[in-house]
Amino acid sequence: MPSGLLPDERNTIEVFRHVSRSVANITSKGMTRNFFTLDVTEIPLGSGSGFVWDREGHIVTNFHVVAEGTSFSVTLADGSVYDAQLVGREPNKDLAVLHIGAPSASLPPIQPGSSSDLVVGQKVLAIGNPFGLDQTLTTGIISALGREMKSVTGTTIHDVIQTDASINPGNSGGPLLDSSGRLIGINTAIYSQVGQSAGIGFAVPVNTVLEIVPQLIQFGGVKRAGFGVEMLPENRARQWRVVGVAVMTVTAGSAAAKAGLKSAWQDDAGGIHLDVITAIDGKSVEDYGDMGDILEDHEPGDRVKVTYMRDGREHQTEVVLQEIKTNP
Repeated sequence: MPSGLLPDERNTIEVFRHVSRSVANITSKGMTRNFFTLDVTEIPLGSGSGFVWDREGHIVTNFHVVAEGTSFSVTLADGSVYDAQLVGREPNKDLAVLHIGAPSASLPPIQPGSSSDLVVGQKVLAIGNPFGLDQTLTTGIISALGREMKSVTGTTIHDVIQTDASINPGNSGGPLLDSSGRLIGINTAIYSQVGQSAGIGFAVPVNTVLEIVPQLIQFGGVKRAGFGVEMLPENRARQWRVVGVAVMTVTAGSAAAKAGLKSAWQDDAGGIHLDVITAIDGKSVEDYGDMGDILEDHEPGDRVKVTYMRDGREHQTEVVLQEIKTNP
């Protein structure tokens, strides 16, 4: 290390040297078919960042990094490349876990910290692969705590960390670290009108990561409370100006079926009829995000009072929530 460096510089260098070995580059790939020859070819769809979770080969990243892919590869800090399998995903928290068959010596895990005792103004470091430039370090501070961010499913991710450390496309899924090199968050999104860093980045807090990732590794998904129904697609609901969450299909024997909710049905004139959930336990449900936020506070077996509209009339029923699992 060069002489004459300030203590803060030395800290930054030491953290990067130690933790960068655990940061990976993730490439998501898909299939395309040639219009003329009908040949199928695998093509890169995009890249992002991730980090080593354990010496068994689990790599943590954002869900949106792998969402569109059918196959994946992981490049470790030493340049070695491995095919990866998707182990589990949790779109509601924008988290996913891959697995690679690398030797344990090449898999130094990052030490997790805590996001419950963070303070605005403390130093943070981000390592990732912005624009495909691997092993890139940026630094900054925690700009704010307790932010909320919508996931790709429309549900709310709570206690999000805001930072001014530069985060650009390709940083997604990489670690946000404190000055001791401990994981405090996963860099996930930026606020920018030009699609590049404007000094406002957001990270999923490590406490959420610690809650979700072990479930993804063990079960392939997250066990949560739900109704056992398939909802009307959100874009169709917007087209029909539905206020609430419209039920498309009720699974036989599900919590919703036992409570009297019905699948969509068609009358003799061809009109479509839907049960539309408008409130749960008196809390207004205007869209999928509202419903997800309310159910997140419940566990399977809890009883909730559901208000819904059917043919212009308001009804209420009690639902005993069942276990729902997100599959990879």
